[in-house]
Amino acid sequence: MAALENWDWEVGKRELADLSKMKDEYRSVHEWVVSPDGERIAAPIVLDEDSASAWVNGAAWEESFEKLWYLRFGHNGQLIALVRIDDEWTLAVEGTPWEERFEYAWNPRFSDNGAGIGMLYKRDNEYGVALNDKVWEQNFVAIRDFCISPDGQRVAATVQVEKLKEADIFAYFAGVWSVAVDGEPWGKRFVNAWAPCFSPDGRSVAVEVRTDICEYSIAVDEKPWPESFGCVWEPLFRPGGDKVVAPGRRQGKWSLFEGGKAIWKQPYNQLWKQVFSPDGRKLAAVASPVYGKWTIAVDDAPWNLTFGDMVMNPVFSPDGARVAALAKDGDRWTVVVDGVPWGKSFDMVWDPVFSPDGRHVLAKARDNGMHAVLLDGQASKRGFEMLWEPLFSPDGGKVLLRSLDQGKYVREVVPVGSVLG
Repeated sequence: MAALENWDWEVGKRELADLSKMKDEYRSVHEWVVSPDGERIAAPIVLDEDSASAWVNGAAWEESFEKLWYLRFGHNGQLIALVRIDDEWTLAVEGTPWEERFEYAWNPRFSDNGAGIGMLYKRDNEYGVALNDKVWEQNFVAIRDFCISPDGQRVAATVQVEKLKEADIFAYFAGVWSVAVDGEPWGKRFVNAWAPCFSPDGRSVAVEVRTDICEYSIAVDEKPWPESFGCVWEPLFRPGGDKVVAPGRRQGKWSLFEGGKAIWKQPYNQLWKQVFSPDGRKLAAVASPVYGKWTIAVDDAPWNLTFGDMVMNPVFSPDGARVAALAKDGDRWTVVVDGVPWGKSFDMVWDPVFSPDGRHVLAKARDNGMHAVLLDGQASKRGFEMLWEPLFSPDGGKVLLRSLDQGKYVREVVPVGSVLG
């Protein structure tokens, strides 16, 4: 995400677009998206049967396309969309399409720093990854997952490197899947491979692999861990290093492993979505101590309270001292902070956000069709027709609200003490 300190944090309210007349101006208008800094609102629009474009702050892109899908703002505020031109697909960035064209393209995403934009593509019945309008020299039989290095310079994907004859299970279990990094496949092959991820410095890649009929492991730069498991989930590099941790199942129970060795001692019914604190000293994960009960475990210590439906990814405070997560019980959502749930529940709640000093927690909620801002367990008195996730200012003293009010898009900055008013 672009540096928050460069955004406009002056307290005040600005109406940036009137959306009430959109339905009269265009054949159809699809889902609204808002830039991270709140300065722009956009939506895909259909101009006629054969023409589509994107509308941004009151004006459509100059260029129109046969089709336009998946309009999104990136971390750095760039607006992208999948577009079709002359029956071929590509990516448009701020209205300008890439030069490369494909039979089909999907799953565009940004690198952590916003410098890299990548997506999967199909061309001549083969598959690859395009990064910043550059395609791989070598394409593959099939492709599954991909990731972009944190600096946006490299890309890796799980790929099928060899065709299979119909019902050739022997060739399948001999291994036809691998990982391609910048288009070059590993020499090692696996029965299956999923969820690649880069190390923080972009030099190494880790991935889930299936090594036999019922055996799984983690491979790092082609080399699988020496230990096998009944199942594994997504690997994760430790911040600032090359060590990899991943959940693994042995003898019917789950634990967290590093380099194949258990680092958590308690057995869990399920364990996944591990997250490191920003300084890398703490490790939290979604855990199921017993069947049908969910919670968060921090450094192998589960919260005392469990939930029956689900618990979402843990979120650390910037200093790593606190952890929050969304929890669902009885079809109602709430926020749980350090194992203590907020007193109110809602039809839906979005990911919690800590203030820079870790003292406050913000979230967006929906109940009975209206949206509200949540702050430290309290809901705002004011309801919103639509609301995007609120954000703290760099000093933690203000909150950015992006909302719809009587058909108008409003960008508003309020002091923290006034959020609930």
